[in-house]
Amino acid sequence: MFAPTNKLVITRKHFALPAAFAGAFALGAALFVGHGDVHAAMAASAGLDDNSVSALTALDRAMEQVTSRVTPSIVNVEVTSRGTAEDQTPDNQMLQNLPPGFAQFFGQGRGFRMQPQQPQIEHGVGSGVIISNDGYIVTNGHVVDGATQIRVTLNDRRIFTGKVIGVDKLNDLAVIKIPATGLQPIAWGDSTQLEPGQTVLAFGSPFGSLRFSVTRGIVSALNRANPFNDDARKPGDFIQTDAAINPGNSGGALVNSHGQLIGINTFIITGGSGSFAGAGFAIPSQIVQATTQQLIAHGKVDHGYLGISMNDVTPDNARFFNLEKADGAIIAQVTPDSPASRAGVKQGDVIVKLNGHEILNGSQLQVAVSQMRPGSTLQLGVLRDGAPVSLNLTVGEYKAKNEVAANSSDDSQDGQSGHTGKLGLAVADLNSDARQQINAPDDLHGVVVQNVRPASPAEDAGLQPGDVILEVNRKPATNASQFAGALHQTPAGKDILLLVWSRGNATYRTLHPADSDGQNG
Repeated sequence: MFAPTNKLVITRKHFALPAAFAGAFALGAALFVGHGDVHAAMAASAGLDDNSVSALTALDRAMEQVTSRVTPSIVNVEVTSRGTAEDQTPDNQMLQNLPPGFAQFFGQGRGFRMQPQQPQIEHGVGSGVIISNDGYIVTNGHVVDGATQIRVTLNDRRIFTGKVIGVDKLNDLAVIKIPATGLQPIAWGDSTQLEPGQTVLAFGSPFGSLRFSVTRGIVSALNRANPFNDDARKPGDFIQTDAAINPGNSGGALVNSHGQLIGINTFIITGGSGSFAGAGFAIPSQIVQATTQQLIAHGKVDHGYLGISMNDVTPDNARFFNLEKADGAIIAQVTPDSPASRAGVKQGDVIVKLNGHEILNGSQLQVAVSQMRPGSTLQLGVLRDGAPVSLNLTVGEYKAKNEVAANSSDDSQDGQSGHTGKLGLAVADLNSDARQQINAPDDLHGVVVQNVRPASPAEDAGLQPGDVILEVNRKPATNASQFAGALHQTPAGKDILLLVWSRGNATYRTLHPADSDGQNG
């Protein structure tokens, strides 16, 4: 049986895991077409008045109409791909790791040479959405990753062989093409007009075998940040919904009450069960439409690049930057010789406008920049220590190794590690050994985090061993003694702003020190 191909599931609050490991049916709000008639006699016996019955029946029929309009645009995508060496069975891996002479005890006789492990053939199932009458289909990039064969099944049960036109790994989107005409493409919706509470329907093939299913829910929230920790440069801005989304729904449609595409289903967050738990996420149609247009025209997407890492402005950190409102994106790091550095963007700047439009958070800026064509010009409205500054720059081109606009949302003495008691943090000088262990560049100066106490303010702020603290309250902390001195200068009970380098990106973190009783204040 085909396995669902979604990389959908997050089993812990900060970590994303492939949804192919998820395995239970969700008790969602399934919508069944063709059951809208309600007999008045049955309603009367249940104590329902005619107005209530009419309202429920009207809602059923409205949802049925939307479903019948959208379903012909939904496809099932079966993928055959070759696995890697990591896909070898445990038994084969064990045999290959045995010392010389021991293999014969496990079925490998004298004179028998173990053959190299061949790549495993894998099968997976996802979903897709028809976006043109001549066979172009959008799905998730991870659905077709490594595909050697693609079989697309339409709602009328016709089956076609598909080919990949292009993949945008940054946004996890792909376009495939089938040799068919006269198809019914889905209507595009405007995801920028969504509001929490609006009704949405999710379409796809949950668990691979439940093809052409539809579930109903609402928009739970908007502009959710990217939870994947493999690359902070990936844009966020996800739509959150409680419409049931499960493994196999990857690449399926999220539509509004008009039957218009407002998102592509891509992952869920689960409390550890591996099944749907009320929090599904979709890539907004604003991103999907722009990406598919480039993939169809050029086979690839050229993403804009500024060369910055940033944080959202929050009520916790706004006062450190002399801000009256908790809106904007704080620049935590500027890559040398990047478009941002050449334009004069500085660490600690707060971007509040892009081409005259207000920027509410880092995710919004990140998405806007990623969709800009390299070579285009833009104007940034910046607050620098509370004073407005206008900067003009030319957008660069994103490349995998470049730093893109990335959004992340006790005392030491004599350079030796020590604990800042109420912070739950142990730090040390960033010497050559520590620098080598964490692969820190030579021009990085700060103190390295050695230990973080569980349930401490430091852990609450997301600090981990191997992180490097560069600043305390916007002042450099180039060694452990300087770090301790900066902490001593912070009034008791006051929040502390740290600039932290972690895995190549710098972000601002606000620490809330514990009070005298060891509780967080």
